Amino acid sequence: MRLTRNGNFMHSDIAQLEERLRTAMLTSDVSKLDALIDDRLCFIGPDGGLYSKADDLELYRSGAQRLTRINFEDVLVEQHGSTAITVVLANLAGTLRGEAFEGRFRYTRTWVRGDLGWKIVSGSVCGVGALSP
Repeated sequence: MRLTRNGNFMHSDIAQLEERLRTAMLTSDVSKLDALIDDRLCFIGPDGGLYSKADDLELYRSGAQRLTRINFEDVLVEQHGSTAITVVLANLAGTLRGEAFEGRFRYTRTWVRGDLGWKIVSGSVCGVGALSP
């Protein structure tokens, strides 16, 4: 895993939060996801749709999305004041609405530090190629 640093930013804080997010997604831990995601979340999914925090949490709560593998290949972190941007390349497998999927995906996330700590306020994900068998 590679981390990019900018200025005096403590990249390890955000890298640790990305790891908590990865674990919460893998275990469908809605309470941990709820704590990491801001109520104002605007997320663009792999289908190009715009999703809210409620939409995201419902995917996990209902079992409509189940991830069986999330391996981070690369994590880039950059700070802009009380905002951090992450770009994550991940190897994923699981099911979404009953359809199996497997491949490499790139996430971008915007983390904002507020009174309750760092939370994700926006993000997107797109496929970057299938895995070889």
